Amino acid sequence: MEARLNTQNNPLLGKVIKYVNSAGKVLSDSSLPLATQELVKLRASQINGCGFCTDMHYKDAVAAGEDPLRLNMVAAWREAKSFTEAERAALELAEQGTRIADAAGGVPDEVWANAAKHYDEEQLSALVAVIALINTYNRMNVILQQPAGDYQPGMFG
Repeated sequence: MEARLNTQNNPLLGKVIKYVNSAGKVLSDSSLPLATQELVKLRASQINGCGFCTDMHYKDAVAAGEDPLRLNMVAAWREAKSFTEAERAALELAEQGTRIADAAGGVPDEVWANAAKHYDEEQLSALVAVIALINTYNRMNVILQQPAGDYQPGMFG
């Protein structure tokens, strides 16, 4: 399978991705735990059907020391015992923020209030931006039919 466009050799997409990656660097340097960021990225990627990002964030999380068994439960996090209350709040916000089109009123106030119980303003800001950013990556990769499975941690930086 070949992607519809080669993002590495496309001058316009290359510039866009450079700026999106810069935003990602800001978020990885924030106070929002990296483990939470990876859980959110993985869950949004699953929802959006982005094989490339699902593969990437699973592998990045494992390389960073995350338990693969816990990662296998991300799709069923509501029933899994392995997530903290803060992680559950982040996953719920990620789901609601990813499925905006499915919810007439956007993200419900109770979902936001639950996240705000566990995260300070900087962490909430980072959480919102991580959700928006991974949805951007997911949409580009799904539209371009970016093949999945060959990602190796660290290959882009």
